[in-house]
Amino acid sequence: MMLSSLGKSLLLAVAVIALAAAPASAQRKPPEPKKEEPAAVEPKVEIEGKGAMLQGLDKVTARISPLEAEIGKTVPFGSLLITVRRCQRSRPDQKLERAAFLEIDSVDPATKEKKRVFSGWMFSSNPALSALDHPVYDVWVKDCR
Repeated sequence: MMLSSLGKSLLLAVAVIALAAAPASAQRKPPEPKKEEPAAVEPKVEIEGKGAMLQGLDKVTARISPLEAEIGKTVPFGSLLITVRRCQRSRPDQKLERAAFLEIDSVDPATKEKKRVFSGWMFSSNPALSALDHPVYDVWVKDCR
């Protein structure tokens, strides 16, 4: 079936009208050049504490003991020596989180030899994420002060 020249002209006119009536969002536009914006300064996410409040569990006696440690000071718990290097808490407008960087040494009672059994961050919201692996003792972070 062949279209006459009048039919072709009519078809072309309908196509032009349809394109002109299309919404502006459907028509292609060249991409706009990106503007260089200065990087936003991230607000500090944590507040440094002066010490940590910890809890220790003696698995043999099932006794839980509260422990308070100043930054840089070593506190004993059973045969463990716990040193808090940093303690941070989230800002009040953030999700509640407390984290402390701990170094824990185990002292052999017979030889008085120290062995590092843990060094890392512990989190109050998820103690199992980074936990002390010791056969007799457990230690976890409660809060920063």
